[in-house]
Amino acid sequence: MVGPACTTAARVRAGVISPVDVAVDALTRIGTENRKINAFACVRAEHARAEAAALGQRVDLDVLPLAGVPVAVKQNVAVDHPVVTRLRAAGAIVVGTTAMPELGLWGTTDSNGVITRNPHDVGRSAGGSSGGSAAAVAAGLVPIAHGTDGLGSIRVPAAACGVFGIKPGRSVVPAEIGTSSWDGLAENGIFASTVSDAALGLSVLAGRPDLAELHQPRTLRIGVAVASPSRWIHVDRHWTAAARIAGAHAAALGHHVEPIELSYEGTMAAMLLRWTTATLDDADALTEPDRLPERTRKHLTIGRVIRALHLVRPKQLDRIESRLLDFFENFDVVITPTLAASPPRARQWATRGWAANVVSCLRYAPFTGLWNLVGWPAASLPMGTHPHAHTPLAAQLIGQPGSEATLLGLAAQLELLN
Repeated sequence: MVGPACTTAARVRAGVISPVDVAVDALTRIGTENRKINAFACVRAEHARAEAAALGQRVDLDVLPLAGVPVAVKQNVAVDHPVVTRLRAAGAIVVGTTAMPELGLWGTTDSNGVITRNPHDVGRSAGGSSGGSAAAVAAGLVPIAHGTDGLGSIRVPAAACGVFGIKPGRSVVPAEIGTSSWDGLAENGIFASTVSDAALGLSVLAGRPDLAELHQPRTLRIGVAVASPSRWIHVDRHWTAAARIAGAHAAALGHHVEPIELSYEGTMAAMLLRWTTATLDDADALTEPDRLPERTRKHLTIGRVIRALHLVRPKQLDRIESRLLDFFENFDVVITPTLAASPPRARQWATRGWAANVVSCLRYAPFTGLWNLVGWPAASLPMGTHPHAHTPLAAQLIGQPGSEATLLGLAAQLELLN
């Protein structure tokens, strides 16, 4: 298994191992293990070796924060994107691009008959839409991976695969995802097997070295909200327990913790409307849109009707954020379950109908989309294992804009107790 990013970079900087050795080790493991889970859409073996060799000749190798660290990048981001440029400038080696569903629309990952599977149970999905990145980290193929998050596409697969994933708040990391970054909903973020690795990766993506320095947060006011965002969606009691356990751990650390009810009024409607319209411009830019699966063509057709009727309005989000700002006057962090249920079965969801896909996504992943609507930072932290599904459980940590360091610090504290 590839070692932690922080450890690998330190050893490369010290000259204990070479970037080429690290890259070859990662590529060998990918070649052996990826066929079981299909995390990678493309493995850049020759390019990665060449990048590693060139990196070894750099005169500033000893100061690079990600010196020689193998990373994976979600395939919807171009190789010249600012976040990829920043990763390479920090010394990371891009070993490949990771699998995702078409246009990043779905909460499961499969494409052209290839299913991305959960390393904890290959009979279940790795989640989506950044399912390939989450699976790559969970399987130990890379220590950190890039992902994008439009309505939960980092936190959902992070929870499904049992790794840490964080979506930063708006404008912390350059977005520039597709045509309009999902109309401003989507952000670039990071997956890692440890909070410290995630903090290091996020610090590079954001161009903020301070984020890599984990600090014990001051005593926080934390609310634990376990109720479902919709009366139509049931929350598995073990996922409810995951959030409550995270809250209990926080209380044991000395934070002020209390159960709360979080208002989701208007959020499901606002999320559903934007889910159907957010990728219309990206779809229009495709050269062969007719090759999209039927589920996505129907999704886009509905979105075009919604756009034509002007049903997506900024005031919807203004009201939601205003309520949240009032609520967070009394809290620094809110903890919820990341998911409402364990991930669906691994199957070719792209061949199933639109309704089946929508119901599946909403049934197991209703908690994450709100924080994209308002552009606030949120993270998913592993929190044990489901006793029946035997797949990971996780809690979602949310804070106001600018609270990335607080969320990372709290997550690092909780990680030690988990």
